[in-house]
Amino acid sequence: MQPTVTLYTISTCRVCKATRKLLDDLAVAYECTDVDLLTKEEQDEILEKIRAANPRGAFPTIIIGDTTIVGLQEKEIRRALGL
Repeated sequence: MQPTVTLYTISTCRVCKATRKLLDDLAVAYECTDVDLLTKEEQDEILEKIRAANPRGAFPTIIIGDTTIVGLQEKEIRRALGL
């Protein structure tokens, strides 16, 4: 069974788009939030969650089960997914 995958991105970020493509290519089900497209209140709420897992608050932030990965780290993503 695949762990829950949550992806936080910025809609204009090339690395975020590449990370999304990787997950799509791996046929991984994930929930994605483009943080920059949210309202200010929603952004504040999401950024609080992101900073709890990733204190730098950098994008993309990928949460796979209990593992947080920042950036396009293909080996780490595959390992967290058990691939």
